[in-house]
Amino acid sequence: MKLITRDTDYALRALCSISKKKKEITPVSFLAKELNVPGPFLRKLLQTLQNKKVLKSFKGRGGGFLLAKDPKSIFITDIMRIFQGSFCLNECFLRKYPCPNIKSCLLRKKISRIEEYVIKELKDITLLCLLKKDRR
Repeated sequence: MKLITRDTDYALRALCSISKKKKEITPVSFLAKELNVPGPFLRKLLQTLQNKKVLKSFKGRGGGFLLAKDPKSIFITDIMRIFQGSFCLNECFLRKYPCPNIKSCLLRKKISRIEEYVIKELKDITLLCLLKKDRR
């Protein structure tokens, strides 16, 4: 089980790099080299973020990406949702037919509390928080 997938990790790293450039358009080629990520794969992630209005894209010579939002308003949970869907530690709700023991399952109750705690902790982390920790 992964809390953060490869797509989310690369997207967050790219967003941090773009954010450090301030108002400067950041080309995918620069990001791919800096992050050591294949360019076409990274471009796909960035286009997804652009479609979700997290980034602005600029085509042609000198093209690339800029943040569409302030780093303090980009939450890690939003990026996770874009690339991973809803946070869920147990897939019993996702089956075609729910488990008949779902209301009485002791393990599910414990896992639900863990999920609530993790979500509570993650939802306060913004891109700005990640950037501040990077400066230390």
